[in-house]
Amino acid sequence: MRMQQIPLGVRLPDRALFGSFLPAHNAEALTHLQRLARGAAPALTWLCGPPGSGKTHLLQATCAAASEHLRAGYVPLAQVAALGVGVLDGLPQMQCLCVDDIDRVVGQLDWERGVFGLLREMEESDARLVLAAQAPPALLSWALADLGSRCAAAAVLQLRALEEHEQQEALQLRARLRGLELPQETWQWLRKRYPRDMRTLYQLLDTLDEAALSAQRRLTVPFIREVLRAARRQRD
Repeated sequence: MRMQQIPLGVRLPDRALFGSFLPAHNAEALTHLQRLARGAAPALTWLCGPPGSGKTHLLQATCAAASEHLRAGYVPLAQVAALGVGVLDGLPQMQCLCVDDIDRVVGQLDWERGVFGLLREMEESDARLVLAAQAPPALLSWALADLGSRCAAAAVLQLRALEEHEQQEALQLRARLRGLELPQETWQWLRKRYPRDMRTLYQLLDTLDEAALSAQRRLTVPFIREVLRAARRQRD
């Protein structure tokens, strides 16, 4: 994959792809972003939803798909906003740019001016910009009313969190893509003991995947208990 990386030390996880995203009630957003990655959607898209609903996954998947034929970049503001608005410098050269956690800087005049300038430059070059936040633009407190209006007029996509049976399907999908099987009894054991948000579950799968690959073991309940006990001992 010819990934165009932005100069912020940010790397995309190789598993954040459209194929590893369970659409469920979010099929419309998935289809829109697949079209956008091909350059066939409106210039500005706003992606919103609660934590764990898949915003970051979809942004990274959009960037990965677009990078096959466009200059694409991903900016996680939760990680880089402390560096200042200067992190936006040079980004208008991107043909597809995905900015995560935009609500971290909404209400800060210098940041909003920078984002507004970025938006105008990307529109002039017929580029695609995707902004992600927990809430839709109409519910945020903007310092620049013009920027709030422009964002409210964008294609606004609202993600829904997965229901419990869909969480199981999503975790099983991710496991299959790694060559693992997640038995029903294993899922039942996990859901009773760990928070049922997808970010936690995916991080847990990362840990189990590494252990299963090293030990050449299946994801049985006894094996998972063993791995997680060892992980707790290392933390302690």
